[in-house]
Amino acid sequence: MKSCPYCNNPIQENWSYCRNCNKPLLVNLEDALDRNVRFPYDEPEAYHLDFEEENNEYETSIIEDEEIDQKIKRINETLERKEILGEPIPGSLLLEKSGLYYKKRDLQNALKNLELALKNFKEENDLLNEAICHNELGIIHEDNGLYDQAIYHFNRSLEILEELEDHPKIIKILNNLGNIYFLLKDLEHSYQYYQKAFNLSKQENLTFEEVKSSSNLVEVLYLLKDYDRIRKILEINLEFFKEKEDIYGTIQTEIKYGKLFYLMDENYDESLHHLTKALDLISKLGENISIYIKARLEWECYFYLGRIYQIRDNNTKAENLYLQSLEAVRIFEISENIKEGEILESLAELYISKGDIKRAIEYFELSREIFYKFGDNAKSAELKFKIGKIYLEYEEDTTQAINFFEESLEVYEDLEYFKESAIILHKLGDIYIQRRIIETAISYFERARNYYQKIQDEYNLNLITEKIKSLDM
Repeated sequence: MKSCPYCNNPIQENWSYCRNCNKPLLVNLEDALDRNVRFPYDEPEAYHLDFEEENNEYETSIIEDEEIDQKIKRINETLERKEILGEPIPGSLLLEKSGLYYKKRDLQNALKNLELALKNFKEENDLLNEAICHNELGIIHEDNGLYDQAIYHFNRSLEILEELEDHPKIIKILNNLGNIYFLLKDLEHSYQYYQKAFNLSKQENLTFEEVKSSSNLVEVLYLLKDYDRIRKILEINLEFFKEKEDIYGTIQTEIKYGKLFYLMDENYDESLHHLTKALDLISKLGENISIYIKARLEWECYFYLGRIYQIRDNNTKAENLYLQSLEAVRIFEISENIKEGEILESLAELYISKGDIKRAIEYFELSREIFYKFGDNAKSAELKFKIGKIYLEYEEDTTQAINFFEESLEVYEDLEYFKESAIILHKLGDIYIQRRIIETAISYFERARNYYQKIQDEYNLNLITEKIKSLDM
């Protein structure tokens, strides 16, 4: 009998996934297309923890709402019987019920049942399931953009799992914490958690977890521009997925290659090749994956392809690709997501190049609202500044420009972003010179000068000092 390449337990020839560890078992792509392919992991999204090996209620494949409702109904009937008989309510049923509500994208009921399950598990002193509940609560709070609460629950889960020395689940929690800090733009902490997950996976010889953790680590390395290390990781990962004949992992790695070559500049042909290859593999899967997983795979392909075509001045194609990316995000995300902000910003930039200024402002505003909602105040301030520049340069509306510049400045000063604050103050001073309001212009220039001194920008410091001198004469 064959053995699973991940957990070494016996498997049957016709299984598309291992019933013991839930990992995919694809013999080859052509065979996979004839089966219902089931993907039990989804990087770099949040990692759920299974409360029963044989009954993964948090699998990423989506079942129909009607079937989910039937399962919820059966659980409710069981709970009602136990309540009538005065029997204790099993936390496992509440946890299962929460998982079903999560699949329905009903976060309120998922949260309510998780909190009840956690209470029951605490009373039963069931540490493992306490940890699982804290993890799932963290994921729901992350979905709702409540990152502080998410971090609290992930940390509580981590503390318990470290006490239990459950290394596979510890690795998942470390990745979840890395995801949260990545969303918060805290690259230092994000890198630390992903690296810890990677190191622990390697230490425990958990190859599958090692590959997934390194794949998450790549997202931070993009921002750190450590392209050499990214290439090494992707080479190892692609070889692993091909050896395991794991098409989902192969698609993800092709997408990451596409993103890598885009970010490396002037490698747009290579980027186009990998992103197109990923889309081709996705299309070949057809109905073997859910619409949600398909959309999650496609959104970034469309997004970076849109950027490539925009760079190549094919604005019509770029716009269509951005809109496809936006549609994909709205399919798989439960509520408004920060990814929408990125796409809307790119659309706004595109509309500027097309001369559609009104729409550019509208999309920058929509993007700004999303970043603000998710607590990215620096990005919100940047977009306010961009809107101000549009009013100044395209609409010649200095009043509106000043309003947006002032709002952006207030945020940057609160964040102690000295360079950005200096740039805005400098620009405001120039506007007031044009308006012949000299005293106000000087006051802005003097404030800007202080910031230029702090960041030791000698060029702009000398420039603005000369401007102040000329106005004092």
